[in-house]
Amino acid sequence: MGGGSADSGAHRKPGVSRGARNRGPLGSARLTHRVEFDAVYRNGRRRSSRQFTVFFAPNGSTESRFGISVGRALGGAVVRNRIRRRVREVLRLHYREIPSGWDIIVHPRASVAKAEFQALGTELLGLLRNSLPAESVPQSTESGPA
Repeated sequence: MGGGSADSGAHRKPGVSRGARNRGPLGSARLTHRVEFDAVYRNGRRRSSRQFTVFFAPNGSTESRFGISVGRALGGAVVRNRIRRRVREVLRLHYREIPSGWDIIVHPRASVAKAEFQALGTELLGLLRNSLPAESVPQSTESGPA
């Protein structure tokens, strides 16, 4: 009986599993399983810009879901995590401006780690707006049927 393991659960709230945590506004809007990523790669389309490649496919839902794929070629764990955090923050800040009904996977390039944050947001949002078909944008309920 030593000092115990870090995974003993002594500091966790009762009834809260280890994996359950607050993931913010994108919490349920994430692609988390390999099968979901594979479906987008297989059935979706691809668009690129200077700093991003985006894969997207319709998901038949009322909200868009996001995945971020940062390959090992982009750097060590610290660099890759920084890239991932920056892309996630752009998506969090502009979630409502992105058309709904899509599964979207973002592949950032290495330059994302050092690029100006505002420029990243502008480029990624522009890429998403120009790539996703206009009919995916929800219509206003005020206009009524034509």
